[in-house]
Formats: sequence, structure tokens, C-alpha cells
Amino acid sequence: MAELTLLLQQNPALFIVAAGLISLIVGSFLNVLIYRLPKMMELDWQAEYQAYFVTAEQTDDVAQASSSTPANNDKAARFNLAVPRSTCPMCNARIKAYDNIPVVSWLLLKGKCRSCKTPISLRYPIIESLTAVLAMVVAWQLGFGLPALLMIFLTWGLIALTFIDIDKMLLPDQLTLPLLWLALLFSLTDSAMVNPSQAIVGAAAGYLSLWSVYWLFKLLTGKEGMGYGDFKLLAVFGALLGWQQLPLIILLSSVVGAVVGITLLTIQGKDKATPIPFGPYIAAAGWIAILWGEQLTNLYLNYIGIY
Repeated sequence: MAELTLLLQQNPALFIVAAGLISLIVGSFLNVLIYRLPKMMELDWQAEYQAYFVTAEQTDDVAQASSSTPANNDKAARFNLAVPRSTCPMCNARIKAYDNIPVVSWLLLKGKCRSCKTPISLRYPIIESLTAVLAMVVAWQLGFGLPALLMIFLTWGLIALTFIDIDKMLLPDQLTLPLLWLALLFSLTDSAMVNPSQAIVGAAAGYLSLWSVYWLFKLLTGKEGMGYGDFKLLAVFGALLGWQQLPLIILLSSVVGAVVGITLLTIQGKDKATPIPFGPYIAAAGWIAILWGEQLTNLYLNYIGIY
């Protein structure tokens, strides 16, 4: 292990390639995670609803119906990230291992199912490629070490959160909270950008800043302007960078979110009151702030004449 570590430290190009290849494989798993995690949460919510609100008679009826279709019940009960096996949504043919190689299989199959020739969404190779490219950028910028490994892992989580939020307007606690705890624990290491006290203050400031905006907006308009997942995601970056970088993240995410969101709504012909996910813009702004936040801040200060 020590020899491998030394090899990656002495060969930055090798580390960049390794990060890209591993992340390409992880990107394939992220496609599964993005699709299945919200469905798993929905099944859990349905089970909790039945446990709390369904009457005894209704429970008996549900049990009898379930016992009459054991195969379907078993399939529903075992829906998770590992089972059932991935299949084509049109013909239900199982996807073989050799048809599941990131990017390569999609290209060899010409973007179509091997069995029924139904087009396979371009989104799958895009997510796999994006995961690899962003991880390689991190490896290139930070070099081999604990900060780079943490940042690559964070990048994987941010990609999953981004696409789940785009699909479902949801930032699951199953992803945001582990990232938050990981960021806080990272502050205990010698490689951290902030000390533990600054990390705790940064996490609290990140959460409370958007929480305050949420409640002010709700009191003024009676509407919910964002979700609690956005607060937790900003808390992750506060824990990593401290509260000082939060204004930059909020500014970047707000400006880009407003421009891109309004543009997309206009192109799609939707009303400007249509809700748009804010998580992807926080994720992108925070990722940029970790890698280039100091340079961006200095550039702005130079522009306004402070430096």
C-alpha cells in the first residue's frame, strides 16, 4: 500500500488517469443510485404510511392481496441498489455485464438495447463521463493526498444529488448528511482547510443562512422558496471551507441559477413561477469554490480596487 501511495504521489499523470478510470466505474453506479434511491424512499414512505394510518381491516386486505401474488411482493420487498438486476424498461431483458461497461457499451450498442433496439438515454454515458472528467480535474488541481480523495468522493456525491434534484426536486438525507459528517470529521485532520471550530461555525452558518431566507420568504409570500436539503448541502460546504466562503457560493449559485433557470423556463415555454431545483447550482458553486474560491475572491477584490 505504501508503495502504491508513493507511486501515485510521484506520478501525477498516473493519479489523474486512475481517478478518471475509477470514477468512470463509479459513474455507472451513480446512474443506478440516481434512479433507485428516490424509488426506495417512496417505497419506505408508503410502508410508513400504511403502518401509521391504515386500519387493521385494511391491513388484513393488503396482506391477503400480497399473499396471492408472492412473486410481486418479493420483488417489491427486495427493491434496493443491488436487486432486482437492471433490465431494459421496454422488453425487460436483463442487461448483461458486457453491455454494462461505462460509456464503451453504449457506444458499441450504438445507444440501443441489444434485444429490442429501443434507444438508451444519452444521459447514462453523460453521467459516467462527467463523473470521470470532474474527478480528473480534482486530481489535476490537488494532486494525490487526502484532500483530493475527499474531494473526489464529494464530487461523486454532488453528481448524484444534482441529478436526483433535477428529477425529483429532492436532496435526500441519505446523501447530504453523510457528506456533512464527513466534512466535519475532515476538519480534524492536518489536511483540512479549516479547523474544527471553523468547520462547525461554517456548517451552522451555511444551514441557517438559507433557513432564514426560507422562513422570511414563506412569511412574506406564504410559499416555500426552497427545500431543507438545500440548507444541508450548503452546510457541507460551510464545514469544508468555513463561513468566509459562503457568500461566494451563495452569490455564484444564485446568479447562475437565476440565469439558467429563467432561460430554461423560457425555452420550455413554462411560467416563471414554475419551481426549479436549486441544489445543482449550490453543488456547482461549492465545487468551484473548493478548487478556485480563493482565486475568484482575489480577482473580485482586485476588480473593485481593494487589492
